[in-house]
Amino acid sequence: MSYVTYEQRGFVGVVTIDKPKALNALNSEVLGDLEKVVDAIDVDATRCVIITGAGEKAFVAGADIAEMSGLTKAEGKAFGKKGNDIFRKIETLPVPVIAAVNGFALGGGCELAMSCDIRIASENAVFAQPEVSLGITAGFGGTQRLARTIGVGKAKELLYTTSKVKAPEALALGLVNYVVPLESLMDEAMKLAEKIARNAPIAVRATKKAINDGLQVSIDEGIAIEEELFGSCFETQDQQNAMKAFVAKEKPAPFENR
Repeated sequence: MSYVTYEQRGFVGVVTIDKPKALNALNSEVLGDLEKVVDAIDVDATRCVIITGAGEKAFVAGADIAEMSGLTKAEGKAFGKKGNDIFRKIETLPVPVIAAVNGFALGGGCELAMSCDIRIASENAVFAQPEVSLGITAGFGGTQRLARTIGVGKAKELLYTTSKVKAPEALALGLVNYVVPLESLMDEAMKLAEKIARNAPIAVRATKKAINDGLQVSIDEGIAIEEELFGSCFETQDQQNAMKAFVAKEKPAPFENR
């Protein structure tokens, strides 16, 4: 049985972590299923991906503590690497990824959400990195992504204290982009995904790469990355068709990803 499902809705792929009785907690099996699903996404046919959790209580309520409790030092490091490798696959997926956070996003759940490009939270969403209360550090990128997302000072506070952050505060901190009622969460996520999907796929991918790669280097190096990707768009059919239509004051044809 797979604990992660995938559904293709037009140009949008929907990934659902489906273990609601365990609040979608991440153990080795769930992580393995998530990796298989992510690896199988057809990025030529998919222009945006949504990741969510099954049920109404939790996006992902963390990693499986029962599994982690017996790990050795080497096994703990390997488990952290497994999660980090999968989350980096999500973060570097060529197409944009939206986290539709439906409830608890604790520990690994918060880290999974932060590996996505955009986060939409339901009104009942709660975020936290509770690891130090269990005698460990955040292990799936939380010490790195939280500081990059909301700033070093506030990230250190949340990581050191394990304080829970409800949806309105998460919005104010910039941890999420939108807060919506639970019943409309997936509708709003789909609207945003479809809005992204209507734009030129090659240009959207290049934009994601320019941002992600540019944030790892100096601004001068980042600008050079942007220039290269900007130039590459001019050999695409979508760019030529869209600009010709603009100049002619005509409605452009749908983008064909070529």
